[in-house]
Amino acid sequence: MTAYHINTRGIKLLCWFVLFMILYMAKTRAQQLPVYSQYMLNGFLLNPAVAGHEGYTAINITGREQWLGLKDAPSTYALSAQTRLLKNSFISRGASIKRRRRIMSRSGRVGMGLYVFSDWNGAFNRTGVQYTYSYHITLRKSLLSFGASLTGYQFRIDDEKIRLYTEDQFYYDMQKSALIPDANFGVYYSDRNIYAGLSALQLFENTFKLADKGGADFKMIRHYFAMFGYRFMVSDMVFLEPSFLLKTTEKFVSQLDVNTKVYIREDYWAGLSYRTGGSYSLSEESLRGGGASFIIMGGARFDKFYFGYAFDYNLSAISKYSIGSHELMLGVRFGDNARRYRWLNRY
Repeated sequence: MTAYHINTRGIKLLCWFVLFMILYMAKTRAQQLPVYSQYMLNGFLLNPAVAGHEGYTAINITGREQWLGLKDAPSTYALSAQTRLLKNSFISRGASIKRRRRIMSRSGRVGMGLYVFSDWNGAFNRTGVQYTYSYHITLRKSLLSFGASLTGYQFRIDDEKIRLYTEDQFYYDMQKSALIPDANFGVYYSDRNIYAGLSALQLFENTFKLADKGGADFKMIRHYFAMFGYRFMVSDMVFLEPSFLLKTTEKFVSQLDVNTKVYIREDYWAGLSYRTGGSYSLSEESLRGGGASFIIMGGARFDKFYFGYAFDYNLSAISKYSIGSHELMLGVRFGDNARRYRWLNRY
């Protein structure tokens, strides 16, 4: 008989979330932003409220090559940094345990983050920077976080990747780049076992035109993300973490990720995910596999350094021409003293 108590409230929340996702998927339209498979390791990429919520100073590099083997296939590169601004982070080595806990309990509520990205999709590139401010409220045994970010990026067309079969004066006259400001907002809740977040990206829904006369408008569509995860302790060293991510907009079919990860302590992890395709009906994707994909992921921690890898295998016809999508994540975390114990002592 196990000595661990399974939180029935968490299981009920998990069941309700699954039901909500299924019903919601059947009637909504979804998304266009770059896809990440290892967002569980760096939720800050999808939700600004995550910035600093664990108390660490974390730096992550993510590289993703979509549909490897296809020329000019989508690719994404991102560098992110986040931290919590602590009022008192110094701990004397000679201080008693009681004294240490008192010092650690006086941490700040403000988090900050920086996110630099470059996203390629054929001849189109989006390169920019995002600054994030977050505010964390400590509840009795949990944390409620709010975050907002300002983004500026350049949208441009690479002439070298455009092939015109006939002379097109309209194309030669059009601008090949535009600078676009934008903003994001998010809410994030976490306790010892549960995390859940809601975020909205590209709030301004900017519309811009690369040509002065004629041509279509480019509109940046607002995106919504809902994530939920629950951690089950199996033993002293092993825990299981099922999680979900829903991505949607008002314009396209929704996309849902269903994930399961197993951790050995916090040093090693492996997981499986199923992702719907985002371009077919729910029945087409889930029952027939159209446009969907399976993801295998794994990683390890070595002291302050983290390594993660994910491989996506597409179930659509594109798998005949591609050897899958590959995503690599490298990270480092600082402040594994006052900050780490501040997080644990909340419980």
